[in-house]
Amino acid sequence: MEKIYIASDHAGFRLKEQLIAYFRKAKINYEDVGPFKYVPADDYPDYTFELAGKVNRAKTKGILICRNGIGVCIAANKVKGIRAVSTTSPAIAKTARADDDTNVLCLGQDFISLALAKKVITAWRQTKFSGGMRHRRRLAKIKKFEAQK
Repeated sequence: MEKIYIASDHAGFRLKEQLIAYFRKAKINYEDVGPFKYVPADDYPDYTFELAGKVNRAKTKGILICRNGIGVCIAANKVKGIRAVSTTSPAIAKTARADDDTNVLCLGQDFISLALAKKVITAWRQTKFSGGMRHRRRLAKIKKFEAQK
């Protein structure tokens, strides 16, 4: 069973805790990367970079949560090998996996309900990368660019 890493900052902490409760009930294999308590002064890059490293090493997926889902997405996409998407749409989550082989899903606690977050996560987790020629070609260009840094 594939493990999902999950992390947030203070502004995503409530949704992260709700999703962890859902993961337990649904028997989804996960690891909480933090924070483990609400800390109003924490910074999302700290948790983002830790989660991204784990996702890269384990060749698996991760979920990041902040207030709007954008800050963690920007930070995650700075990490070599990470392809993060921020969305509130199950349809976009599906195409982000099928076309772009995303490995990190970013959510904004202030812009998504728990019910919708579950739908987005389910769509994203259940969709496999299509492996289509044009998608592989595009991802290869990204990988080549990352190698030049």
